[in-house]
Amino acid sequence: MEIGIIGSGNIGKTLAKQLVLHGHKVSICNSRGPQTLKETGRETGAVAATIEEAVHEKDIVVIAIPEGSVLKLNRSVFSQRNSKTIFIDTCNYYPHVRDVQIPEIEKGMAESEWVSRQLEVPVIKAFNNITVGSLDTRGLSRENKNRICLPVAGDDSEDKQVIMGLIHSLGFDSIDAGSLANSWRQQPGTPAYCTDLGVANLKAALAKAEYSKMAQYRLNALSDVERAIEKNGSLAAAAANAGRT
Repeated sequence: MEIGIIGSGNIGKTLAKQLVLHGHKVSICNSRGPQTLKETGRETGAVAATIEEAVHEKDIVVIAIPEGSVLKLNRSVFSQRNSKTIFIDTCNYYPHVRDVQIPEIEKGMAESEWVSRQLEVPVIKAFNNITVGSLDTRGLSRENKNRICLPVAGDDSEDKQVIMGLIHSLGFDSIDAGSLANSWRQQPGTPAYCTDLGVANLKAALAKAEYSKMAQYRLNALSDVERAIEKNGSLAAAAANAGRT
C-alpha cells in the first residue's frame, strides 16, 4: 500500500521501518521539512516528504505526533485528501509535560475523537499503546501463541478491518476495540496501555478500564513520565528510553 506518516519521532520512524520491510511504499514528513529527514530515510527506507505529499493519494496516513501538535497541522491538507484514505491516530495526550492543556479532553472527550474533530477527518485509533522496542522487535508469525495484541478503535468497520489486517501482517494480533468514543480504554495510564498483552488479557484489560477513573489514569501516566524525566534528565531522553513519543 501507499502509506504516509506524519511525524518522525520514535513511533513514526519505527512504523516506517517496519512497513517498508513488509513491502509497503512509505512517505514520511515532519514539521521541519524533508531536508531534515535524510538520515531517517536511510534508516527506514521511507521517502522524505512534505505533509502534502505524505497525505495526497495515500491508502493510509498515520498521524504520529504529540497530541498538542495536531493544532499546528494545516487542515486544508486534509480537506483535499482522497476520500478512501484511512487515517490512523497514534497520538497520546500528556498535558503539562509535553502538550498544551486541551479542555475538551480534560472534560472527558476521547483523545482520538478530539483529533478527528480538529482535522475534520474520520480516524482509527491504533498503535498508540505499544512501545517502540516492542513494535520494532516483537512481531511474530501468525502461528506463534506469544504474539502481542493491539486494540483498534473507530467508527468504520471496514476501515478497522483494513488496519487490523495491517497489524496482523506486521506480526501482531489485533482486536476490534469498539467505537472511537470508546478509545479512551486504550489511552495512557489505562490497564491496556503499553502492557504487551495477548488477545485474552487485552480484552480483559480494556473491559477493566473505568471511565470514572480517567483523571486518575492520566495522573498516573503523567507521574510515570515525570519520574522518567527525573531519571533521564530530559523529556527527549525519557521518551527515547520509554519507547513512546
